[in-house]
This record gives sequence, C-alpha cells and structure tokens, in this order.
Amino acid sequence: MKEVNKPKISVIMLTYNREQLVTRAIESILAQTETDFEFIIVDNGSSDRSGVLADEYAARDKRIQVFHRERGNIGAGRNTGLEAARGEYTAFIDDDDWAEPDFLEFLYRLAAENDADVSICGAADKAFDEKKIMGAEEALIELMWRKKYNMAFPTKMFSRRLAKKLRFPEEGAYDDIALMYQLLAEARRIAYHGLPKYTFYRHESNNSAWTTNHRLLTADTLYEYLHAYRVRTKWLSEKFPDRAPTFRYFEWSFMISMVEKIRRLGLEECEGQCGEMIKMLQEHREEFLAAPELLDFEREWMERYV
Repeated sequence: MKEVNKPKISVIMLTYNREQLVTRAIESILAQTETDFEFIIVDNGSSDRSGVLADEYAARDKRIQVFHRERGNIGAGRNTGLEAARGEYTAFIDDDDWAEPDFLEFLYRLAAENDADVSICGAADKAFDEKKIMGAEEALIELMWRKKYNMAFPTKMFSRRLAKKLRFPEEGAYDDIALMYQLLAEARRIAYHGLPKYTFYRHESNNSAWTTNHRLLTADTLYEYLHAYRVRTKWLSEKFPDRAPTFRYFEWSFMISMVEKIRRLGLEECEGQCGEMIKMLQEHREEFLAAPELLDFEREWMERYV
C-alpha cells in the first residue's frame, strides 16, 4: 500500500555555480507530464545565485525541496539528496541539462510495466527506437559498449529497492564510473527504450567535457578512470566469473584508446601513464588480440603503439 504523501518519483539535482543554466533544468522538470514527484535540489556550496534561484522556485512549488550544503564533490551532494528521497523510484537530472516533458512518465511506465529495477531512455546524442528487457549481465555489456547508453545517472530511473542501497563515493570527480556498474549488477531486470527523452549539454566546464574534447584530458582524470576500471574489472569478474574475459577486454580497450589519444594529440601530461598502459597491454597482448570483442581499429592501434 502506498504511503500517505509518498510520491511516485524523487528527482534529484545537484547544482553548483550554474545560475545561467539551472533555471532551464528546473523548468524542464516542472513541465513534466507526470506530476506526482518530489524535486530535491541540492545547492553544493554555490557562490553565485544558483541556490537563490532554486529557493525562489521552491517558494512557488511545494514539490521542490532545496538543501544548501558546504562545497563537496558530486557524490557527497547527491547523497544529501538521497537521504531526503521518499519516492518509489529515483531519477537524476544535471543542472546544465534538460529533460523532455514526458521524461519522468516515460521512465516510470517503462519500469512499472516491465517490473524493472532500472529503466533507461535515450538521449539526444544516443537515440534508438529499440526496446530491450535485460538481465544484469546483458545490461552491463551494453553499458560498457557505451553505444546505447552511458555511465551517467541521468536517463535512468531506479527502484526504491536499489535506490535505498545507493550511496555515492564522496571522493573523486567521477562517481558514475565507480557506481553505475554495481547498480546494474544488482538489478533483477533492466528495461531500455532508446527514444530521446533527455539532453546532455556539452560545454568545456562540464565535468565530462574531456570525453568529447580529448585535449582536455588530464593526468588526474586519467588516473581516476584507470583506477575505477581496475576496480570494476575485479569486482565484476568475481560476481560474474564466466564473463571475466569480457570485462578484462573492456579495460584493455579503454587503455588502447587512451594510448592512441595521448600519442596522436601529444598530451605530454599523460605520458607517464601512457607508458604504464603500454606495459600492461604488452603483458596481455595475446589475450587482448584474441578477444572476440576486439575491433579492427584496436588491432591497428596495438600494432602501431604497442
């Protein structure tokens, strides 16, 4: 039985110094066709008017709660929102993005109609009119290919069963790569329909800007990714031992991709890590080249750089 005043959906948004963009994100949620939601906005220590703007919206719409906290990383801010969330499902939006009007309704129906712990829609840059109902292993492999959906928390909705276990790491800048695979691994069913219901706004101050402009890659970012992928491979290989070779392949695939970019773009800051990745790829050369998932350009890059 549904609890009194318990909303269908908790929407969580972290904001930090986005006064020029945050109103667009807020209004895209307030314009949703599904109206049974709470909107939790966490002001992560903004020094501009982002938090003030959120308070102004909260004064006009009782579904909005605003929490002001001292500056922390993305994970710490999102955890503040999770502590307050009461919904049957939880969704996320970033303060520089926006959602289509039926974003919440689409994801909620997709989850509810398929008894799924996670529902996933497409985005403006990853749109496919394709529907898949997956178990954890299949969803993880799709995640690692990053063709239909990526590691980001927006575009996904999580059941309360998963969300109540969900806590983000409070160190580092890239909480999604450290956590998303664990959530999918614990899901009983994942429902995907790739129609575009969300837009990621790409710009140079975006946390993931380096993924579309590789010249922005830094040694610190690369270190965090390499560490997260090393931990991911170990964790998933222990949970799904039959798929361990596939998980190892994806870690090496990331490495050869980074080696190619560092060498082609002359990213001197990352040269030390480049050498370490080349050494690792040399040690596992035969297994990597024999992987059934290996792509033609990866074989070429191995010949050229390793």
